[in-house]
Amino acid sequence: MSEAQTNLRPLDDFGLQVPTELILDWYRKGYTTQAIDNRASIYIRRGMGWNYHARCTGHEAIQICAGMAFRRNKDFLFPYYRDTGTVIGAGMQPLDLFLNGLIRADDPCAGGRHMSNHFGDPKVGIQNVSSCTGNHTLHGVGVARAIKTYGSDAISFTSQGDSSTSEGYCYEAFNGASREKLPVIFIIQNNGYGISVPTSEQTANERIGENYIGLKNLEVIFCDGTNFFDSHRAMNDALAYVQSGQGPAMISAKCVRMGAHSNSDAHGLYRTDDEIDLAAEFDPVGRLRKYILEKGLANEARLTSLEKSVDAELDAAAAKAEAAPLPTPESVYDFVEPVPYSPEHEGLNPPTPSGESKEKLREAVTRTMREEFRRNPHTFIWGQDVASKEKGGVFNLTKGMLEEFGSKRVFNGPIAEDYIVGTANGMCRFDPNIHVVIEAAQFADYVWPAMEQIVELGHEYWRTNGQFTPNIVCRLASGGYITGGLYHSQNVEALMSHLPGIRVMAPAFADDASGMLRTAMRSKGITFFLEPKFLYNRPGAKGPVTDENFCIPFGEGRVRRPGEDLSIITYGNTVHHSLEVADSLATEGWDVEVFDLRSIKPIDSAGIIATVKKTGKVLIVHEDHLFNGIGSEVAAIVSEHCFQDLDGPIRRVAALDIPIGFSPVLEKATLPNVDSIKEAASDLLNY
Repeated sequence: MSEAQTNLRPLDDFGLQVPTELILDWYRKGYTTQAIDNRASIYIRRGMGWNYHARCTGHEAIQICAGMAFRRNKDFLFPYYRDTGTVIGAGMQPLDLFLNGLIRADDPCAGGRHMSNHFGDPKVGIQNVSSCTGNHTLHGVGVARAIKTYGSDAISFTSQGDSSTSEGYCYEAFNGASREKLPVIFIIQNNGYGISVPTSEQTANERIGENYIGLKNLEVIFCDGTNFFDSHRAMNDALAYVQSGQGPAMISAKCVRMGAHSNSDAHGLYRTDDEIDLAAEFDPVGRLRKYILEKGLANEARLTSLEKSVDAELDAAAAKAEAAPLPTPESVYDFVEPVPYSPEHEGLNPPTPSGESKEKLREAVTRTMREEFRRNPHTFIWGQDVASKEKGGVFNLTKGMLEEFGSKRVFNGPIAEDYIVGTANGMCRFDPNIHVVIEAAQFADYVWPAMEQIVELGHEYWRTNGQFTPNIVCRLASGGYITGGLYHSQNVEALMSHLPGIRVMAPAFADDASGMLRTAMRSKGITFFLEPKFLYNRPGAKGPVTDENFCIPFGEGRVRRPGEDLSIITYGNTVHHSLEVADSLATEGWDVEVFDLRSIKPIDSAGIIATVKKTGKVLIVHEDHLFNGIGSEVAAIVSEHCFQDLDGPIRRVAALDIPIGFSPVLEKATLPNVDSIKEAASDLLNY
């Protein structure tokens, strides 16, 4: 007998005055939930759908009570993959669930793009939640932050299993929501197992909520999740606490798992027959039916009639779903990335930078952010150190923003990169006008703890079938040449560019930084804006002060120096090295063209092809490591489109495939420099 079962008790109404019609509604929803679960198993055996199915039997009481607390078109609900009862309680129709399970194009959650049993209806507030267990907890906190910021009386509900709370980002969510006193209810459904791993091997306290009692402002409420009355009481207590404005609530609900973890799990390999039989005795729906009959709230005939009515409704819904169309192969291209901002959207002719006045790259970034914050009052920024009085971040790029825009729009994040990124995703859900700029990490090298959330950002738009896109600019101080060593000198563009749905920019001059950042801050979707910190204050990276509507389109490179003999294709810090090399080679009679990619993804294929066709020789230079670097992509473009135009082999110069050492001697030996670039260029020119 598991600890989860020993804490359960016979069904009791605790003296609560619950209307009979509500109890019968619980039963109808519970019966519907179990019937859909049973039909899912049949579809699996028939090979028609529900390729992934996690039964919720044993969880129905807490799920249905949680779902019924949700207010459509007002609140935000983040269900997890076992939450069939939750979404039924929240008003989703059986047809919606069948369309999802059978992977049909009309599935309101994702149009067949997401796993079965991941139910949602974003248009009414039931969110499309990923398969990365528990990661939506951060999104729930983020939207709760927006709820509080905008003075709404909405509530964010997040639901998850007990084992997902072992993930570090779940603690970040609980801790952050408690510190910010946010209107979110965390529902933890503890059925005693994480697949085959018992709760005792997951956490110190088998009553999950006990792990978080010490968090200030968090109200932890325990209940029997197999008992509709106790679950109803717990939900009411949580609602009252959150609505009081004191902070978030957590419901720690004991449940049972009557079946296997999923259709691919054989739970008889780790559970005894006696334990499985005992779990069935706590069937929430069966116990409620017995209670209704014993208390005379309805007779057998009425319950049988109710059940037949549900069965008929499910028959009709199933038939309609089976006849519904599948997604078309062409639709895979839809909603990969939202259309970026263009000045033509507002009838503007983007001015070109002009005049004698110049600014540093750092100054251009700060000025552009401030101008865009004035333009769009729904713009926010947070990160580590960005709002500490007059400091303005590690590199002072947000200096003055706190004073001008206030702490509701400019504020610090904890040293928790997943929290910084994940709550940005959530905050964007409150209103499509919200745009968030985050310093996702103090240095680009520190962003790795947030990679799970970054991957999530990339496929939100596609996975939701175009229903939601986070509007986020992730600013990162990137690159080396500062003798920073490990975690202060790395580049991340190759890894970020590999992710579908994510844009990556890497300016090398102040005017480019301004124009590209402005485009990013006005665009829907996700943009990684990589700022070469070595260039923040370098005189050579200065550029003309741009107009407040100056925008540079994504995917357009720039010829920095025209030439006829060789093309150097580069970006970021190595643009400046390459220009120095080109000037040096000019004294030897060579005419070298330097093409600055600027936009890593989307990449300017046309610009690459044009420069190579012009010169016939190409040297690709970047600061990131050689293997699997962006240079490989450029080389592939050249090889595919310019093979007949080449007068020599494609050459690459990049950092060595070793870590970057702290010693200036080691850094210089690792990163590309003027000497290594010139040597490669000279060899190629003389080929």
